[in-house]
Order: sequence, then C-alpha cells, then structure tokens
Amino acid sequence: MLVQKYRDMLGNKSVIRSLSEFATARGKEIGYENVFDYSLGNPSVPVPQEFTDTMIRLLQEKNPMELHGYSPSLGITSVREKIAASLERRFGLPYRAEHIFPTSGAAGAIAHAVRCVTEPGDEVLTFAPYFPEYGPYINLTGAKLKVVPADTKNFQIYFEAFAEMLTEKVMAVLINTPNNPSGAVYSTETIKKLAEILREKSKQYGHEIYLISDEPYREILFEGVDAPYVAAYYENTLTCYSFSKSLSLPGERIGYVAVNPACEDAATIVQMCGQISRGTGHNCPSSIFQLAVAETIDMTADLSVYETNMKILYRELTDLGFTTTKPGGTFYIFPKALEKDAVAFCNKALKYDLILVPSDSFGCPGFFRMAYCIDTEKVERSLPALRKFVEREYR
Repeated sequence: MLVQKYRDMLGNKSVIRSLSEFATARGKEIGYENVFDYSLGNPSVPVPQEFTDTMIRLLQEKNPMELHGYSPSLGITSVREKIAASLERRFGLPYRAEHIFPTSGAAGAIAHAVRCVTEPGDEVLTFAPYFPEYGPYINLTGAKLKVVPADTKNFQIYFEAFAEMLTEKVMAVLINTPNNPSGAVYSTETIKKLAEILREKSKQYGHEIYLISDEPYREILFEGVDAPYVAAYYENTLTCYSFSKSLSLPGERIGYVAVNPACEDAATIVQMCGQISRGTGHNCPSSIFQLAVAETIDMTADLSVYETNMKILYRELTDLGFTTTKPGGTFYIFPKALEKDAVAFCNKALKYDLILVPSDSFGCPGFFRMAYCIDTEKVERSLPALRKFVEREYR
C-alpha cells in the first residue's frame, strides 16, 4: 500500500511551482519575453567568472578521484576549514572545521538541523510570512511546525504572539533573515530581543531552545540596512546557508550547517549530522562543488541588479497606491493586495500576463509576492501591464 501522507501531498503542490509552470506554458503561446513572470526565486545574474574558471582549473589539474569520488561523511576537511575561516574572518566567531557540515543547499541544512534538536512530537516555531516548504521540512521529521502571526507593519517579529506560543514543547525556533517572501531584514534590536527571550525560556523550561537561522539571502542586502549576523547574538544557533543566491548556483545544491562554537555540545552536533545522513540518504554534496565553493568562498555574483529592480518596483507600486514595506534585501517584494482575497487578485493579474504569487501559503493572507530576479529591462517593460491591471480592475 502506498503511504497516504505522501499521496495527500499531491493535492497540495507548491503554488509557486504551479505558477512558474503556468508562466512557461504561456510563454510557449506568446513568447516568454512577453510573460512578466514574478513567480520563482531563481537567480537571474550569472555565476562569477572566477567560479567558472575555478571549475575548469579543478577539472584540468586535480586527480579525478578527488573531484568525483565520495567525500568523507562529514564533508571534505579542507572545505570545512575554509568555510570556518571565512565565517570567523567575517563575523568574529571562532568557527573551526568541527563546526561545519556541508549539505545539499539550505534545505538539506535545515533537514539536518531540525533532526539534531527535535524529537517527534516536539514543536518548532517560525514567523509569518514564511517559506511554504518549511511545512514539509519540519512536519515530515515528526516535529510540528507552529506559525507565529505576522507583524504586518514592518515584518519584524510579533513578540506578543511569540511569547504566548513559546511553550515548554518548543525545542527550536526557525527564522529566515533576510526574509522570503517579505524582503525584510531582522534588525539588531529584533535579534537581541529574540535571543533574550530564548535564554530566559530555556532557563525556565530546563532545556535549550535552539535557533535555526535560515540564511540563503545573507549576501543580498541593500544599502544602509542593519543586518546582524544572528549567531553572534545567541549561543545555541545553527546557521543554515546556501551558495544558491550568493554565487547564483541553485542547481548545484550546495550549502552547509554552521554550529555556533559556543553552542551546547557544538562539536557533537556536526557528528550527529553525519549519522542523520545515514537515515535521510543525504551522504554529502558533490565533491567537486564542495571544492569549488571553498576556492571562491568570499566571492559573490554581481548582486547589484536586485537592488536596482527593487527600487523600480517599490517606486511604481507605491505610486499606484499599494501598501508595501521597502525590502532590505533578497529579491522579493511583498505588497498588500488591492482586495482582501489575494488569490482572486493574482488570478486577475494573469489576464495581463503578470505572474504574481498570492500570500496565503506564506501564512499571511491578503498580500502577494513578486520575485524580481529577472532582467531589469523586463521589469521596466512589465510596468505598463501593471498599470493597466490596476486601472482596469481596481479604479
């Protein structure tokens, strides 16, 4: 007999992916250049030339067994050392190789982090709006994801609701900053207050409450934004990172878990990750991509286009009367829809070949997400369609 819980998931597929597939099909009809597809967060800037050159050099110079053979269970030691050194250099925490576990992107990192610190039946809190895949990431471990309502004024943390939901059953809190879908960045004040509450409640309940910090957008920050390194403010932090956005490598699925060296049993957690891999079939990311990102560890793609696109859309949306918080990073903007039903709003936009994602699956009804990781030229060409949509449907 097939497992029912996975069969049930077939009727609850990703809205984002479904809209992306619609955009692709529509593009075959009218030309994809005429579809203003703001659905999928797929980086639009090319990988740095240095990364490409590194890959070529590795293929030409390295022993093929080193490039294509199995890596150690905990990842290639030299790669872990370089990641740790970069984090120490940038953020001042004394990371070492024993605190780093390479993974298949941030999703793989979260999968390991959650299993390290929760048992079936435990609760994990996250904050709306949140990435919808957190649901299966957490719930399929046997833990239960609980969502704290959004602070829709500025998309920082709604601490009053958080305090009510932070019960003894909560073993971990999962945050995402810079945030998908809002583009908000948690301020130093927000992170300090969160850390203070977690320390207080850990002491009250007699067990550690871990902070799992999902940070694939860490390098996409806009000018003047206060963007603290989360682990610097809370000892029991497991940082989940991906090179997908910083180096424009989403297809390579390469990232890591970094355990704060001050964390309870820090070195043991990485060892546990290796054992968790035995049950999940993870068994380390590609050896060649581990080596390549280690060689380009402090580089990024040219991420400046995302801020350019953000400014164009923020100005246009506010001029058209939308209420929206100005993003501090990422390549997403999260305006309030012009009617209560965001799904109906986004369905109307389809008539104008605008592919917008309704916010219901992000745990924050009444808004919509635009992923502006597309060419600036296409952003500008989408503005007349956006104006026509608003004028004809809402004026």
